[in-house]
Amino acid sequence: MDNEELTLFRDMARRAYEQEIEPHYESWEEQHIVPRELWNTLGAAGLLCPDMPEEYGGAGTSPRVCLAMIEEMSRMGYGGLASGYGIHSNIVAPYINHFGTEEQKQQWLPKMITGEAVGALAMTEPGAGSDVQGIRTSAVRDGDEWVLNGSKIFITNGIHADIVIVAAITDPGKGAKGTSLFLVDTTLPGFEKGNKIEKIGQHASDTAELFFQDVRMPANALLGEENKGFVIMMTELPRERLGIAAQAVAAAEGALDLTVDYVLQRKAFGQTVASFQNTRFTLATVKTEIALNRALYEKCAEEYSRNELSADDAAMLKYASTEMQCSTVDDCLQLFGGYGYTAEYPISRYYTDARIQRIYGGSSEIMRELVARSMLGR
Repeated sequence: MDNEELTLFRDMARRAYEQEIEPHYESWEEQHIVPRELWNTLGAAGLLCPDMPEEYGGAGTSPRVCLAMIEEMSRMGYGGLASGYGIHSNIVAPYINHFGTEEQKQQWLPKMITGEAVGALAMTEPGAGSDVQGIRTSAVRDGDEWVLNGSKIFITNGIHADIVIVAAITDPGKGAKGTSLFLVDTTLPGFEKGNKIEKIGQHASDTAELFFQDVRMPANALLGEENKGFVIMMTELPRERLGIAAQAVAAAEGALDLTVDYVLQRKAFGQTVASFQNTRFTLATVKTEIALNRALYEKCAEEYSRNELSADDAAMLKYASTEMQCSTVDDCLQLFGGYGYTAEYPISRYYTDARIQRIYGGSSEIMRELVARSMLGR
């Protein structure tokens, strides 16, 4: 995809966000959830799952377009929505497209593209966060059905979800080698959504605990091969981490834009805050850090488009970009003084939305361990 085409998609997304999201986002943050109809609105605008094949209703674009949608949301300060969008369009849909049967694709992709069905990914459990090998949720074969039992926590889009990809143990005692993935219809008996989990940031992202009590699923609910769930997750992790990096870099760029505007207007001691050397040096440092991470992100995004992004490079990108996001947004907030700590100024949302980025999708500690393992072989 050439830059001109990508720019056209960015401009289209930005106009849609300004019209459909900007006037309402503050109230959605206060309500701690976006309205379910927003997904239908985004679908009608052609903004959901743009890189899905045309035969299912997608635009058949490069994955770069999906990442660009995430970038624009993040740059405009919609961190919570960007996370939900990323799960739906950048993770769940590609899982189904890459590993689903034709029947599964026909059943779910068209609905995800229009917004009729919202997707969620359910891996994390109370006792298994970054350690996906600690999963306890189980699925047992019973004739032509699977019976699912267990629970998941911190599930983005959990409240609005219509389809959830659930990781479950299908061969006990085998750990990762006994894990499978299932496409779980949330209308099935025994599937329950817990209360919305309240968080310190990304309030517009609905996050929930999910419960499965003897949920009977048809045999064709299995996504990919039995006991190959861990392999599928590892295959898709580079794209997930690329999406998180898209949020990190673009949100930092958005925070910097806000800060530059503020310091040029705000006066202290008879001059603008922009006149102080500390301000100028801080902004120069922030811009440089963002530029370095933008370059790494662009490199990795290009590698992904060629099917060449390694797990190690994705881990380095995720680690570097999210750490940068948190440190640079913190520096930006400092230049707002006391106003930066008030909800009245959007910089505060950039700050609280950023913190989770170093945790989900693999914590910074896990990312460093993965990179070290690739170097040392253990």
